[in-house]
Amino acid sequence: MPKEFIEEYQPLLIKETKAKKGRKLPNKSLLLAVCAACIGGTFQYGYNVSVINAPTMYVQNFINQTWRERYETDISGGALTFLWSTIVSMFTLGGFIGVNIGGTLAVKLGRKGTLLANNIFAITAALVMGLSYPTGIFELLIIGRLLVGINAGIAICVQPLYLGEIAPTAFRGAMGMGTSIFITGGILTGQVIGLKEILGKEEYWPILLSTTCIPAFLQLLILPWFPESPRYLLIDKGDSEGCKKALKQLHGTAYCDGEQEDIEKEKNNLVGVQAKKPWELLADRSVRWQLLTIILLNAAQQLNGINAIYFYADYVFKQAGIPHDKIPYATAGTGACECITALTCGMLIESLGRKVLITGGYTLMSICCILFTLTLSFQNASPVVPYLSMACVFAFILSFGLGPGGVTNILNTELFTQTTRPAAYMIAGSVNWFSFFFIGLVFPFIVIGLQQYCFLVFLAISSLVAIYIALVVPETKNKTFLEIHNDFQSSKDRKTCSVDGAGTTLLSTSI
Repeated sequence: MPKEFIEEYQPLLIKETKAKKGRKLPNKSLLLAVCAACIGGTFQYGYNVSVINAPTMYVQNFINQTWRERYETDISGGALTFLWSTIVSMFTLGGFIGVNIGGTLAVKLGRKGTLLANNIFAITAALVMGLSYPTGIFELLIIGRLLVGINAGIAICVQPLYLGEIAPTAFRGAMGMGTSIFITGGILTGQVIGLKEILGKEEYWPILLSTTCIPAFLQLLILPWFPESPRYLLIDKGDSEGCKKALKQLHGTAYCDGEQEDIEKEKNNLVGVQAKKPWELLADRSVRWQLLTIILLNAAQQLNGINAIYFYADYVFKQAGIPHDKIPYATAGTGACECITALTCGMLIESLGRKVLITGGYTLMSICCILFTLTLSFQNASPVVPYLSMACVFAFILSFGLGPGGVTNILNTELFTQTTRPAAYMIAGSVNWFSFFFIGLVFPFIVIGLQQYCFLVFLAISSLVAIYIALVVPETKNKTFLEIHNDFQSSKDRKTCSVDGAGTTLLSTSI
């Protein structure tokens, strides 16, 4: 290596190494910013996925009562099922709409601005659903679920963008896990608040559905105290002073200069490049492997069997002898299990890396699919088997939370640069929401046709995804966005390794 090269870059490398070693914990302001973004962001997604389950029977009674008052006859069973299915599925449709406008809003209004504006949908939805019972208009529930779905779609698109861009490289994975932690926290909160001891009684269901406004108001109170994404300020808006001020608040004075240098490098690399639209990104051959990766991972996140596990959970708990009125508490236990696992993943991700966690998660899920198929097949062979099935339920949820549940959203952020990231999130989110809708539509027929053997389908999906990640996806831990981009470029050229402009050796996988 030339002497002049070493003399030029050695001080920079020593400075960077010292900064990484000295930074053992994230800044308190950064942690609070993550919480402020998540409480009105992906927490809403998790909360509204689970909170609708508790009042199912009460809402159906309300629809029947309203129908009788209008038409002086009871609603037919088929019509009632159709209306209830519409109310539930509107959330998915809203999410699909939200994720397709979220990326555009993130460019126009900024990441923080979009998150704040997004609360309008949640507050309006809470008002509309709360008024449905006193006005006797059940159609308001359909509108409310559509609006809260739009809120969730925008949140799950923009919030991970914000977290990935405000976090320093050394803590990007841990901060990105906020998305998964708050989704699981939202699911658990919805399950707990839906218990009869809190808001799970019949007279409280309109209040229960209206509680979605509480996280929205909390975010409107807290998030304005924190800055916009430094990367957005510098790269998209050219605001160098605003970027420096934001970095000082989020990272501390000691580390802001190094982070700003990284952002400047990315900005210089993107001179003259405009933010891409989704269709432009799909036509860009330079990012085809990144796109293929996030499309597969986001589809697999919904199609890997986690929804099937929750579907079978009530049956398994009943077979294990848990009384019917106690099953909601056991279900809340599964939510707590997933939440704890997401927290554990957040603590491990910077030490073990993304690739180990997500590959290990899918591998463990594949093993659980085999064991769960066996225990369901021999459910009556021994009194012990139902308990083994229950253990498989928790093991599968733990495996999902350990890798696929959290790491997928982080990779959506890390595999792209500033100009391609919003469009990538729109594509990834669309695939995720469509897969969510697809599995909800098709899964009942899979269960009817294959019964417990449906988990063999999920075994194939989980195994194939684990193999793909092991062979294709590079480790992204402690790498800048440009270094990750270079890893994929070197993989595309079928090289075993490449040296970037700063002399850092980047290992890559041949594909």
